[in-house]
Amino acid sequence: MDPNFNLAALQFLAGGMGGLVRGLVGIYKSYAANPTNFKFDLKYFAISIFISVITGQMAGVIFNGDWRSSLLSGYAGSDFLESLYKIKFSSLVKG
Repeated sequence: MDPNFNLAALQFLAGGMGGLVRGLVGIYKSYAANPTNFKFDLKYFAISIFISVITGQMAGVIFNGDWRSSLLSGYAGSDFLESLYKIKFSSLVKG
């Protein structure tokens, strides 16, 4: 099997795992903060994981295939993008 394919698959998986961990932490924190009004949005969760996979792949390419950078960027990248989205969305709702 092509070693470049194996590396790309590892980067995809590592980015996805980072995003999955970030998503699960977010779900837990949201549920713990307000269990009566907790609502799980599968579409939002899936999009977040998809973005993490892409972010992890890009970081893996930039850092010469290091799966740890893909994992970290999958976690931190989705958190960063989610924060930007919330800031932009809240400014659109307010004014």
